[in-house]
Amino acid sequence: MADGWSPERSAAGKHNPWLIVAIISMATFMEVLDTSIANVALDHIAGGLAASQDEAVWVLTSYLVSNAIIIPISGWLSDVVGRKRYYMISVALFTGSSLLCGLAPNLGFLIFARILQGIGGGGLAPSEQSILADTFPPEQRGKAFAAYGFVVVCGPILGPTLGGWITDNISWHWIFLINVPVGILSLFLVQMFLAEPDALKEDRRRLLKKGLSVDWVGFLLVALGLGCIDIFLDRGERDDWFSSGFIVANALIGVLSLALLVWWELARKDPIVNLRLLANRNFGITNAFMFAAGMVIFGTTQLIPQFAQQVLGYTATNAGLALTTGGIATVVVMPLTGVLSGKLDTRVMLIPALGLQAGAFWYMTHWNADIAYGNIAMARFISAVGLPFLFIPINAAAYVGLPPDQSNQASALLNVSRNLGGSVCISLAQAGIIERGQVNQSYIVDRLNPLNPNYTQGLDQLQQQIGTVSSAGGENVGELFNQVKTQAQTLAYLDVFHVLMILVLVLMPLALLLRQGKGGGAHGA
Repeated sequence: MADGWSPERSAAGKHNPWLIVAIISMATFMEVLDTSIANVALDHIAGGLAASQDEAVWVLTSYLVSNAIIIPISGWLSDVVGRKRYYMISVALFTGSSLLCGLAPNLGFLIFARILQGIGGGGLAPSEQSILADTFPPEQRGKAFAAYGFVVVCGPILGPTLGGWITDNISWHWIFLINVPVGILSLFLVQMFLAEPDALKEDRRRLLKKGLSVDWVGFLLVALGLGCIDIFLDRGERDDWFSSGFIVANALIGVLSLALLVWWELARKDPIVNLRLLANRNFGITNAFMFAAGMVIFGTTQLIPQFAQQVLGYTATNAGLALTTGGIATVVVMPLTGVLSGKLDTRVMLIPALGLQAGAFWYMTHWNADIAYGNIAMARFISAVGLPFLFIPINAAAYVGLPPDQSNQASALLNVSRNLGGSVCISLAQAGIIERGQVNQSYIVDRLNPLNPNYTQGLDQLQQQIGTVSSAGGENVGELFNQVKTQAQTLAYLDVFHVLMILVLVLMPLALLLRQGKGGGAHGA
């Protein structure tokens, strides 16, 4: 046993461990793709099911809430049910619910199917990451997580493009139905090639021999805490935040439940969520970085296409294509990251990676309403080059120094951090865009009056462009107001990008707290 790793816990059995990476990556790609692919089809879903835009948003919210609830307890479920069995149940549930989503006759049925889909999807990533951590020794984990991370990073990038193309050219039903053949193939391959190590079977026998004690209080607190927080973050902007009693109730229940969860789980000998793992310095810091990685991955995936559509007038397909350059960069850099992660100090990789993310946000703060397609692609390219150097070292370093029988629980907490980071970033960014848009519009309008020579000069130029004008200049004023709104919204996005840049820079010194161990890995205390 070296650095908390034992070959007896490998899920490869007699097969090549790299085959296991390829097999579990299929379900990974299917799940992470689905988290972003439905966003661009929301208008079509609302129209097809005769629902309002606000009602259709629950198609996204229901998935996120059920996913957020199941992820933190997925480690415990893997220990109790058996990791391979639980993983196959998750794949089967995700696949079956995807079929139900594609065949949904009304919005209520679709939301119910999306809840099931979120439960199935929530068990995939934690199980897969613990499989990789147990199958590969610490010096090879970087390469393994690089191959696995390729689909985790590229899925959200390709999602908007693929979702937009399918929605525009076929039907929104097929953004769910395409999961079915992939899920069936994944189940077959997992059954044939993925092993359940004897060490894990023995751990499960010892656990059940003591008598299965279900932490129902912990489960209830997890469900209420993360479920309500996710609803608060996802619906807050639409419901005007604390002006809504529904949002206030979710915020209070969520915060109180999470506070009680920490107290309850730390006091139990058999917690459903092992929060004690966060006391390990390396693991605690890597969770903070995984939170930041979630902000960068999901935040930029949401904001860049949104800017392209709302400010530049791109179609959903073209907005998604603007992210494709980042996917190409990831393909090129990911293998290099895997090789270097086993040789270089984790800190040497993390600090430049965060610097590239900050640089990408700095580049975006210089955008305007007339930028070209290449400007968007370049920003995503800079970010994508740094993402593998952020994602891979975090995953490789997180498990070092942890007890081998805690890999399931550790994977669950890492995925909670990543998803929570994405949710927080998207929610606060949307609120910031709206709030700063109103402030910027007010600031610009204050300077538009007949006493300002730039104002009268602008109206004269618009008159020449439009060619006709009423006696009161109404058409000119209307066109000028549209330009004001566009510029105000553009400045709002730049403000958000500036804040994200500062947050990334603030996190950089945390990398210095990681401890360096043998083989380039970071060791915990």
